Amino acid sequence: MEKTGQGERRVLHIMRLPMGGLFRHVRDLVIGQREEGIEVGVVSAAPPDDGISAERLALLERHCSLGLHLLSMPRLPGLGDVVNIRHVGALAHRLKPNVLHGHGAKGGLLARLAPAPHDTLRVYTPHGGSLHYEATSLQGFAYLTAERAMRARTHGVIFESAFSQKAYLAKVGEAKGVTAVIHNGVSDEEFTLVERADDAADFLFIGELRMLKGVSTLIEAATLLARCVHIRIVGAGPDRARFEEMAKAAGDHVRIEFLGAMPAREAFKLAKIAVMPSWNESLPYVALEAAAAGVPLIATDVGGIPEIFGPLSAHLVPPRDAAALAGAMEAALTDLDATRTIAMRLRSRVAEHFSASRMVAEIDAFYTKLAARGRGLSDAALLMGDDARLTKVGR
Repeated sequence: MEKTGQGERRVLHIMRLPMGGLFRHVRDLVIGQREEGIEVGVVSAAPPDDGISAERLALLERHCSLGLHLLSMPRLPGLGDVVNIRHVGALAHRLKPNVLHGHGAKGGLLARLAPAPHDTLRVYTPHGGSLHYEATSLQGFAYLTAERAMRARTHGVIFESAFSQKAYLAKVGEAKGVTAVIHNGVSDEEFTLVERADDAADFLFIGELRMLKGVSTLIEAATLLARCVHIRIVGAGPDRARFEEMAKAAGDHVRIEFLGAMPAREAFKLAKIAVMPSWNESLPYVALEAAAAGVPLIATDVGGIPEIFGPLSAHLVPPRDAAALAGAMEAALTDLDATRTIAMRLRSRVAEHFSASRMVAEIDAFYTKLAARGRGLSDAALLMGDDARLTKVGR
């Protein structure tokens, strides 16, 4: 891609916490855009006191020519949002970005409601976020109602999966601006094959330890296996104690270790096969990372995971089905050669369709399209929902 040229494009990304796949996406996007000569800045919540998050932000700041700006940013809506809208607005008038790009529910709110110069483009990437909720719950009703209201202040929406795009259409409605599906991607370095440790376990789970990630289904599936099985669980989260109690009751033939959080590539060395038993997902980076590293992956047929697997989707298992998961685990261990062959086929697919360089190039092209079609649309027009100068694409 031809370099944009520093000073010609200035992008301010807005997110909440430096954690999970959303942060991974923003980090890769910032680094890739900076390499293309785009001036980039980031607005984030102040990091939690875990040491890791602060280190991540410090590394990210090196690529932020427009600076890293930390705010007090609570997860739930409140008066703090009003203060932060003013803070982001002040930054927008001082830094004069061409694009305010909000990530997740909180970042999307600030990017779209902050006062900014009239020609600033407002872009939103949900990353699941509000789309995980149903309107039948009070919280979901509030989030989705807000999403509907903010459509009129959105020049463009980027979905990381076709699944998220369909969820947005069903729960929020038609976007008022330009839309596109641009898949997450992984870097060239991540396609280096991982060598297993000598004491590798049978299976690895890596992710946040909460119910919707399906850890309970994995433990239940392990109890159904007729063979002895060794599972390592990597990650942290609110339901760890609950899963540890389940693991204690899993039976003598099941050995489960909880190892805490660690980098994905370090974790991949610790087992023969990765398992992603999620009940709900958007387009998970862990699946892309495992595939790129050549790690065999058993995953559920949810969210955007079928988009990653493509013609290999027949190997996915239904969510919340411990018996089906146990069958897939048994089959994978019984014929490890076949399991590894499928892993190499998935690796080739991810290399072709899910690279970080492609992601950066397509998002920059999306900005260019917005600038050509929507620049100059005033805040007053946006508030009135005037979408005459915006074209809907990608549906």
